[in-house]
Amino acid sequence: MFILGISAYYHDSAAALIKDGDIIAAAQEERFTRKKHDSGFPINSINWCLGFAGIKPQELGYVVFYDKPFIKFERILETYLSYAPSGIRQFIQAIPLWLKQKLWIPDLIQKELNCNAKILFTEHHESHAASAFYPSPFKEAAFLTLDGVGEWDTASFGVGKDNNIDIQYTLKFPHSLGLLYSAFTYYTGFKVNSGEYKLMGLAPYGEPKYTDLILKHLIDLKEDGSFKMNMKYFGYCNGLRMTNWAFEKLFNGTARRPETRITQKEMDIAASIQKVTEEIMLRMVRYVHKITGQDKLCLAGGVALNCVGNGRILREGPFKEIWIQPAAGDAGGALGGALLAWHKYLGHERTSDDKKDKQKASLLGPSFTDIQIEDFLKKEGAAYRKLSLVEIPPVVADLIAQGNVIGWFQGGLEFGPRALGSRSIIGDARNSDMQSKMNLKIKYRESFRPFAPTVLEEKASEWFDLDKRSPYMLLVAEVKNDKKIKVDDKLSGFEKLKAKRSQIPAVTHVDYSARIQTVSKDENKLYHELISEFYKKTGCPVIINTSFNVRGEPLVCSPNDAFRCFMRTEMDYLIMGSFLLDKKDQKQAAQDTKWQKEFELD
Repeated sequence: MFILGISAYYHDSAAALIKDGDIIAAAQEERFTRKKHDSGFPINSINWCLGFAGIKPQELGYVVFYDKPFIKFERILETYLSYAPSGIRQFIQAIPLWLKQKLWIPDLIQKELNCNAKILFTEHHESHAASAFYPSPFKEAAFLTLDGVGEWDTASFGVGKDNNIDIQYTLKFPHSLGLLYSAFTYYTGFKVNSGEYKLMGLAPYGEPKYTDLILKHLIDLKEDGSFKMNMKYFGYCNGLRMTNWAFEKLFNGTARRPETRITQKEMDIAASIQKVTEEIMLRMVRYVHKITGQDKLCLAGGVALNCVGNGRILREGPFKEIWIQPAAGDAGGALGGALLAWHKYLGHERTSDDKKDKQKASLLGPSFTDIQIEDFLKKEGAAYRKLSLVEIPPVVADLIAQGNVIGWFQGGLEFGPRALGSRSIIGDARNSDMQSKMNLKIKYRESFRPFAPTVLEEKASEWFDLDKRSPYMLLVAEVKNDKKIKVDDKLSGFEKLKAKRSQIPAVTHVDYSARIQTVSKDENKLYHELISEFYKKTGCPVIINTSFNVRGEPLVCSPNDAFRCFMRTEMDYLIMGSFLLDKKDQKQAAQDTKWQKEFELD
């Protein structure tokens, strides 16, 4: 039986397909449309999933939508009535789309797919919980979901056991950790539902000077991690922005305008809200542990992408093991909905061994054969040379060691926001100039943004304070003491960027931390072989891994996307499948300066 899961109409629309309970395909709509965080109906993702499985829509047993639109609509109406008349602009803006589209999802699905599959609707946080527990390696575990808002819920926890999940407690709108963090994302001048990871990356440059102010005025935080927000300071219930004049008065100034200079104030605010967020997450997991009595924890929802908080949960929390859904945001809801239908609605058995997850390294999207890639390169008139499979790791490892930046395009596209060694830009983590070079000349993004390391799983504990696997780049840990380099503690703000802090400075953040991806031979053989070759040559089992895209664009999907990105940036080489391209050998393409012009405003 095939079950299709769909998420749409908020952000990061996606589709996921399971066959007899096995995850076989999943993709986000943005990867096809090239519109970042695309929220439209994911018809391209659906068509790709069905095509990958070799089936027609008529062969689907069930189609599952990841939340319940009527309950969400009820929340919008009720919120408007509670705040009327001040929310009239927000209401008028939202209602036409609901009346035209969002309330008619069954009709839309039948129209787009032309099939008679039974359509099911799961609750939003139930989808998140299912996406966290069912693919996890655990037979039994607690789960915690945290995001902005679903229908009414903003957080939930409970227990998953065998094929069942049971939500025991929820936190209700408007009190939301996700929306609290997004309010500060907005105030510091970043884009909501997109720039939260920038706020997290900015935090180590500041001091948490505003922590007490937040805890005194903005939220009433309880020991169990539950809280109430003082809605006097927020605008998302009755306005078109996250914060309001009272918030601005409390923090002595208006929100930073996007693309203007970042000051020490923004750095300190980022540090403060990050500290508060981590404290809330830790209190919550301690309470979940106390109530459920479980020793394993699964996490999902957009807040579960806060890898700094996740790292603290692993180190300081009461759970022995944690597993985080790599597509923790709304995209993962498509997968959760499909799995929930198979296991809970249809009652099918679930097996697990407490060791290996069922996420298949999250490399669940489109892949391309050498024939397809070479056909494209020939049509493009690109210069390339073909390598054998055994040549790729040593040749690319040599290029990295020589200081080159490489576009790495191999295998199935990642599902979720992180590049995991399939659509990655890679480089030498030992090179102290690489962080600024890749930010300014490759990614065209803010200079303060840190890069993540990929490390051989078997060597991770020698280089980082991490004794667990981190295959999905969702845990932050410090560089080992013997790999650190002592620096002047008097540096402040972006001056901290100038100091070389470890033997792998390109992936060491200013607080000596790193967002780590461990790679195993079983899950990504070629990528593991590449890093192994680099280790043989250099004695270092760590490389830079950042997503293969530029600022404002989604992760590349196709050879065309990859080649365009390669030609429009200052990447040195591109390896697609078996084909190696040297930038110096390519015909000069018209330089697209759109990204550079945007970046100059930062």
